Amino acid sequence: MPSTVTVGLDGSRESLAAAEWAAREAASRGLPLKLVNVWEPVPMAARATLLGVDTQQHWSEKIPREAARDLRNRHPELDVSIDQVTGRPGDELPKIAEESALLVLGSRGLSGLGGFLVGSVGQAVLAAAKSPVVFVRAPESQADTEPVTTDGPVVLGLDANEPDDAQIEFAFEAAVRRGTTLRVIHSWSLPPYFAYGLPPDPVLDAELAQQETATLRQVLAPWRQKNPDLPVVEEASIGKAVDLLVEAAKDASLLVVGRRIRRAPFGGRIGSVAHAVLHHATSPVAVVPHA
Repeated sequence: MPSTVTVGLDGSRESLAAAEWAAREAASRGLPLKLVNVWEPVPMAARATLLGVDTQQHWSEKIPREAARDLRNRHPELDVSIDQVTGRPGDELPKIAEESALLVLGSRGLSGLGGFLVGSVGQAVLAAAKSPVVFVRAPESQADTEPVTTDGPVVLGLDANEPDDAQIEFAFEAAVRRGTTLRVIHSWSLPPYFAYGLPPDPVLDAELAQQETATLRQVLAPWRQKNPDLPVVEEASIGKAVDLLVEAAKDASLLVVGRRIRRAPFGGRIGSVAHAVLHHATSPVAVVPHA
């Protein structure tokens, strides 16, 4: 059973914000925190034409050491370790994720638009990882070292017609640890007549709403029984899942979405909902892979 919260650290504001978030998460789980720096060495053939290769390696070793020192000062109860890995981050971090309870990565916020700017490394890691990955936005201000978080509810985006236990369990446990409300959002599409410009059928709409609400309630019933003291808000709504989740994330402490593990001809896929949410949600986003 993985017993470490791991954060990918490269010294950027984004990764330092992720490290702080990961430290709090590790403390709440009673787990150690591991800071991982993946150093991609310069090929020998290119060393003669580049300056500062040794300096680059020096900083790649110094950055996690200083970050660990600062985190220990702020979280003296936390067991913080450092791991230096050689290779390509997009290849090495998914392997590290498999050995961790959680992998946390930083991501630059989209100025004025909210959401994340997920780089190529982040997308590669997310597409390949088989364990939960959390993306944390960097603070808006250069002077601010705190990650963007709130004390709001945990929001779970769930397809009640194809629910996954791993995703649901992750969200319930996150809400319990935070002592907050779990808000579960299930979306469903408009009836076919809407696309053809036909007048709406209030009776049919009401029946569909009742069916979707009943489905969501049935899926969550056993999880409610396991967590009787946790406030759970169930919402089955017409509309696009992304729109509903992005709006809910404005007041959330964490947004949890799923990603179905499918192997495409040219590698893994993130999934349309997870991809869109990452680019528009303003809270930390946990992506939980499932079969």
